[in-house]
Amino acid sequence: MPAPIEDYALIGNCRSAALVSRDGAIDWLCLPRFDAPAVFAALLGNEDNGRWRIAPSDGIEQCTRRYVGDTLVLETTWVTATGRARVLDCMPVGESNAVLRVVEGLAGETAFEMDLVMRFDYGRSVPWVEKIDPLTLSAVAGPNRLILRSTCATHGQDHHSVARFRVAAGERQVFSLCHQASHLPVQPGCDADHDLEQTLEHWQAFADRCPDVGPYTALVRRSLITLKAMTYAPTGGMVAAVTTSLPERVGGERNWDYRYCWLRDATMTLLALMNLGYFDEAQAWREWLLRSVAGNPEQMQIMYGLGGERDLTEFTLPWLAGFEHSQPVRVGNAAADQRQLDIYGELADAMAQAIKGGLPRHPRSAAIARAILPYLERIWRDPDEGIWEVRGPRQHFVHSKVMAWVAFDRSASLAETTEEGRERAAHYRQVADQIHREVCEHGLDAEGDHFVQAYGSSDMDASLLQIALTGFLPASDPRFLRTLEQIEQRLLRNGLLLRYDSDTCTDGLTAGEGTFLVCSFWLADVYVLLGRHAQAQALYESLTGLCNDVGLLAEQYDPAGQRMLGNFPQAFSHIGIINTALNLHRAQCPVRDRAVLRCSDEGSAMS
Repeated sequence: MPAPIEDYALIGNCRSAALVSRDGAIDWLCLPRFDAPAVFAALLGNEDNGRWRIAPSDGIEQCTRRYVGDTLVLETTWVTATGRARVLDCMPVGESNAVLRVVEGLAGETAFEMDLVMRFDYGRSVPWVEKIDPLTLSAVAGPNRLILRSTCATHGQDHHSVARFRVAAGERQVFSLCHQASHLPVQPGCDADHDLEQTLEHWQAFADRCPDVGPYTALVRRSLITLKAMTYAPTGGMVAAVTTSLPERVGGERNWDYRYCWLRDATMTLLALMNLGYFDEAQAWREWLLRSVAGNPEQMQIMYGLGGERDLTEFTLPWLAGFEHSQPVRVGNAAADQRQLDIYGELADAMAQAIKGGLPRHPRSAAIARAILPYLERIWRDPDEGIWEVRGPRQHFVHSKVMAWVAFDRSASLAETTEEGRERAAHYRQVADQIHREVCEHGLDAEGDHFVQAYGSSDMDASLLQIALTGFLPASDPRFLRTLEQIEQRLLRNGLLLRYDSDTCTDGLTAGEGTFLVCSFWLADVYVLLGRHAQAQALYESLTGLCNDVGLLAEQYDPAGQRMLGNFPQAFSHIGIINTALNLHRAQCPVRDRAVLRCSDEGSAMS
């Protein structure tokens, strides 16, 4: 059985990432990149689907772990009846695809065992393993090869590669696992000391650029490191999570592949990066965004592959039992083919925020806008699948219409800054006003009291918080305040928000899921807008208190079971940690030129 989701730590090299459990097992690793077939897939099955465990063999009395400083080098310290030792785990930075594991004795003497189960194709393919020399193993299956180099001898046992060794104080054993194409000559091994030191320096230097955010600095830095680790360095794209099919309800079917790049994440990611001064990373993300959406606007997708790939065909892996028997296990994501009107608003907002944040105008952004906006003008009245990617009937989701308004509102603001764009800006304002009137007429409940999830519905949706956060209406507008009250009354569970009530809403899936963490961060942001700072602070502390021992959050949380749910770690959740911290810090120490919320300080909302 895999460990609980919250028992995992993340290591990565900005090309791929691995999850390391508290008991020393790497249960998830895809090579050579985030969305490649897993070589360790025990997370979604069992150890025979691929796993690499290094841990004391007996007498464990205590296990603690932490990241070394502000880095992505994981240190797990074990105390046994006979000694104390630690394991340093990392994926060295650079162009190689390797995992480095260093076992060091600290006191007494500790007996360890190493159990390596190499598999390819998500645990389906057992490779041919042979020794290159006494301390080097090669595992080949089709186009893939793994090379294990170690400082102690290993041997084969029931399709596992195992070793038993002891480390006394001052002694160590080193293991490195490298991936390469099987047709190439075996690549030279790494220099463990150099790679470890270089990796420590790389991550610490990245974290040191983070400005002081008062009491939130440590949380913000850890989340920044996590987001950086989820960035694919060759292209600048950022995955929503490094996993697939971790369930939103244990035993259920709400299991999705999040190893892709969502346009929806763009605005909030750019806000986080720019407001912390990480302009190189923000520019790389914007470059990925504009390359990916280039082309016919009718073919624009809600998500793309790491390099901008468009074919994300969804299929299942029936040989994997699923995390705690949650099936199906999915690869690919059929939501890539959905219509989601909000992405046009996200794109326009991202471009506007980039310029507002200090990035130079991109030469292609205006041309893309001129192609996309006429298309959106034709389709904004249509129903869609919405922000939550429902697999039920299309509806007229209020959030989708609000974000269509954002597209024209932000585009008008940008066009107004140039003399030749003023005519376009006037037209964009006209369309924005038209959308605004329709939403305010049809987006309210039957009594006209508060906004609802979709036209004609009585359901509530946490995405309605974006009505204030985007500036569609001021937070003080009575209609929004009544909407906020309804969200609090109907969607809060133990102080955390559901995105919507899956027991009553039609989304095409079996009911039941956890609270959606980013929605609770949005709620805290709304409290900041309303000046309810004590409530915002309390909610933020409650949310960040859900982080595991190494500062990571999943997509969702089950308050009843007190456990994480959904893919892990989740970019959206960590973006929430950063942006809400910045909002709270700004409220406590106002800085007028740092706009963290999506709407301006003065409020660009219409009445």
